[in-house]
Amino acid sequence: MILSCSNISKAFGSNEVIKQASFHIEDHEKAAIVGINGAGKSTLLKIIIGEMPADRGEVVISKGKTLGYLAQHQDLSGEKSIYEEVLEVKRPIIEMEEKIRQMELDMKHLTGPDLDHMLSAYSRLNHDFEQQNGYAYQSEVTGVLKGLGFSEEDFKKPVSALSGGQKTRVSLGRLLLTKPDIILLDEPTNHLDMDSIAWLESYLINYDGSVIIVAHDRYFLDRVVTKIIELDNGNMNVYQGNYTDYSQKRAMIRDAQMKAYLNQQQEIKHQEEVITKLKSFNREKSIKRAESREKMLDKIELLDKPSHVNDEMRIRLEPNIISGNDVLTVKDLKKSFQQNHLFDKLSFEIKRGERVAIIGGNGTGKTTILKILNGILEADAGQIALGSKVHIGYYDQEHHVLHMEKTLFDELQDTYPSMNNTQIRNILAAFLFTGDDVYKRIKDLSGGERGRVSLAKLMLSEANFLILDEPTNHLDITSKEILEDALINYTGTVLYVSHDRYFINKTATRILDLTNHTLVNYIGNYDYYLEKKELMTSLYANPVQVSVSSSQTEETSDIKVDWKTQKEEQARLRKRQNELKKTEDKIHQLETRDGEIDELLMKEEIFTDVQKLMELNNEKEAISQELVSLYEQWEELAE
Repeated sequence: MILSCSNISKAFGSNEVIKQASFHIEDHEKAAIVGINGAGKSTLLKIIIGEMPADRGEVVISKGKTLGYLAQHQDLSGEKSIYEEVLEVKRPIIEMEEKIRQMELDMKHLTGPDLDHMLSAYSRLNHDFEQQNGYAYQSEVTGVLKGLGFSEEDFKKPVSALSGGQKTRVSLGRLLLTKPDIILLDEPTNHLDMDSIAWLESYLINYDGSVIIVAHDRYFLDRVVTKIIELDNGNMNVYQGNYTDYSQKRAMIRDAQMKAYLNQQQEIKHQEEVITKLKSFNREKSIKRAESREKMLDKIELLDKPSHVNDEMRIRLEPNIISGNDVLTVKDLKKSFQQNHLFDKLSFEIKRGERVAIIGGNGTGKTTILKILNGILEADAGQIALGSKVHIGYYDQEHHVLHMEKTLFDELQDTYPSMNNTQIRNILAAFLFTGDDVYKRIKDLSGGERGRVSLAKLMLSEANFLILDEPTNHLDITSKEILEDALINYTGTVLYVSHDRYFINKTATRILDLTNHTLVNYIGNYDYYLEKKELMTSLYANPVQVSVSSSQTEETSDIKVDWKTQKEEQARLRKRQNELKKTEDKIHQLETRDGEIDELLMKEEIFTDVQKLMELNNEKEAISQELVSLYEQWEELAE
């Protein structure tokens, strides 16, 4: 055991965010702290590192072990370049290397015992230098910076000129290179693109020390951690396994808790009714029995009603009008910002009912595509055509659809004047805004709160084509799951940009990868994209065009499958699955009827009636023959 937290409690005023929390971390263990926004996750990390005192309890770290902590926001300054800032972590190795070089110069002028003494010291120092990976420290620094998304051109930029997200990445690089025994990371994936997150996953999985992570990236947690520490209304629960394991176990436990609570409530109600009835008899014996039952009720340890957070925020997205089958057609779209060329000749189509995710690295132009589609930006060239009866609902990560000076109440009332006060309050309550919250100004809300207001407007729009830019940003895991369920059950069409791989995996039916200034199409979710990425990128978006032989060209053309072919294959599979389902249903019906006939044939009034007996036997024979055919059909479809 490398870290132990025992009975940690912390309150801010009357709000006790952590109540007697206890857990421990083993050597090399990777754990995550999860919970809704405001649950106390970052507070717990600050208590562990000693930045904030606990009201009660203690944190014990094994003797000689080191801690490294990355906060959500960094404030780096100074004129050092990115490379120099991160390289400074290797200062002891740099100084060791300088000393080795100086000793090499000094030894040229020594002889006899002095030279022997120097050689001995030189040998020891060289050994230490090698043990600390001294010969590869520059490559190590370069590898970490590139892994975190910095190009070699970026290395020379001064840290003072960086954005908040870039500073966080620099700080993360410094932390990883210090290699503490325990790394504590608070939302490390917030400012990373997909490639950088994948790199960080691999780094942490193979990291020799222990890791504690606060993150809302469920795909990241699934890959990295083996323990989940949940903070729920101040209470702590510890689960073994990754995020998916935790989610399943939590659902089972909460279902069991709810059943136990409802059973107890039912029993209490039953006992109270019996007590009332006994007292109404107004006899000495019945009154004593009633009093005895009352004493038993008083001794019952009442169970608290389990808090199902998923029930608190309710999103129901439903289009008002069904659109035509062709929802969006984009041809030869082009956009540049001065010297920054984003894309050229982008063409794609979206059909009714699809949920399409646009993915790609930071700065490739994903959000720009959505802004062009919504008329916020103009394309340099290209054509955009909306299909019949298409009504767009737009959610942007900068919340341009919101008016910053308005209150929440006015924002909804002005947009939907036909709604009365009660309806507006009910909608806002569904998105966790109650009481005087509805009179807050939009500009005073947090990013997550603004996101919820935008979602409320989206829900009311009854649009049949939703265009969403990073819809899960600033949402906690529970809110993400609610949004996922809403989109999965939505009967309209969805186009969105997201870095949330778990969200994409759960909701997308198709992925458009914006890479090397073009779009590569994948008919499937994020797991399918990962499986086919290398092949599809080499075929459709290879940045280096090389000449190939005719045989290679033929081979490539055999492999190439455009999105229409993939779409046809998907439709064929869907049709086959429907046929399989119909066959299974028919088999079930006939098997059920066959069983019913067997029961009827056992009855005296049937087997003594020759005509009825013959009818049932004939029906049974016909069922038997049809089942043989259906079994063969099912086997063929199942293959």
